[in-house]
Amino acid sequence: MSFRAEPPHVHGRIDQTAILLVNLGTPDAPTTGDVRRYLKQFLSDPRVVEIPRALWWLILNGIILPFRSSRSAAKYASIWTNEGSPLKVHTERQASALQRLCEERGYRVRVAYAMRYGNPGVPAVLQQLKEEGCERILVLPAYPQYAAATTASIFDAVFAHFASVRNMPELRLVKHYHDSDAYIQALRHSVLAHWEQHGRPDKLVMSFHGVPKRTLLLGDPYHCECYKTARLLAQALELTPQEYMVTFQSRFGKAEWLQPYTAPSLMKLAREGIGRVDVMCPGFTSDCLETLEEISIEARHDFLEAGGKEFHFIPCLNDAPEWIDGLLTIAGEHMQGWPLADSAAASDQRQQQADISLQQARHYGATE
Repeated sequence: MSFRAEPPHVHGRIDQTAILLVNLGTPDAPTTGDVRRYLKQFLSDPRVVEIPRALWWLILNGIILPFRSSRSAAKYASIWTNEGSPLKVHTERQASALQRLCEERGYRVRVAYAMRYGNPGVPAVLQQLKEEGCERILVLPAYPQYAAATTASIFDAVFAHFASVRNMPELRLVKHYHDSDAYIQALRHSVLAHWEQHGRPDKLVMSFHGVPKRTLLLGDPYHCECYKTARLLAQALELTPQEYMVTFQSRFGKAEWLQPYTAPSLMKLAREGIGRVDVMCPGFTSDCLETLEEISIEARHDFLEAGGKEFHFIPCLNDAPEWIDGLLTIAGEHMQGWPLADSAAASDQRQQQADISLQQARHYGATE
């Protein structure tokens, strides 16, 4: 193994702490070429597609990329914004808002974001953080529920990068936060804010991204963690089991995936006389193709065509203040023991506490 050349160690430099927020990724542009490059990187990950490599190479390069890239590009174009890909825009805003909140709280923490696939890539951002003197890095995936195809793939990329680094920083990895009260309360606030403005639905549908059923049978906890999130959120909203349901979207290929599937379930609800549904995607912390196009456009069409009367999509958490506060809470729980509060604001806070302690000591001394 050869190690990358590094600058000499600088004695006396103050070590930095960083939070690296990592999301799935997105094409650079909604064009066939960019989407094809993105899909090739994404679908070449053995964590994502668990079939023999030689067979999958033929399927991917001979069938999927030549035919799916242009169709996917058209879908991306339908949700693209003037600022770029919604997923990248929202992730960047989350990182910026989290950085501001850290500074307001007096935490000396560098916040950055990266994409598992596409740009900015995990290796490049990790290298940048190291060059900035970050000797402590918390890797915080944008996935509340753990899955080998998502969270573990991020960990793979992190470990692969540092496999050739001589002077490694201290690493901590957040595996999941599907049952974190900070996350559940942010979801609750999002739903209640929507209901306050638009009224309540006949049924709340919580649609999570699907994975092949065989992953559950092989020990992946994703299915269970999705249902736990749904149960905790329903409790927080004081919903009965009849007032909500869990579904799984984004099925790909002919194999059986986690059920019930979102689109058929929505059409069934419409045929059963459910007039209004509100659909949310708790497994996505940033709006993206799977929420804005697959749910807000395609699923809406399916429900209304099947006889439904009213369809509401509840946006993802994105950079809502309640979620940024929740992110800091989750990150803080995993950074315990790291020296964080040594900024000017924290110094002032420590001085205030010292003054209070001194006043109390004088008071007690005078009363003895």
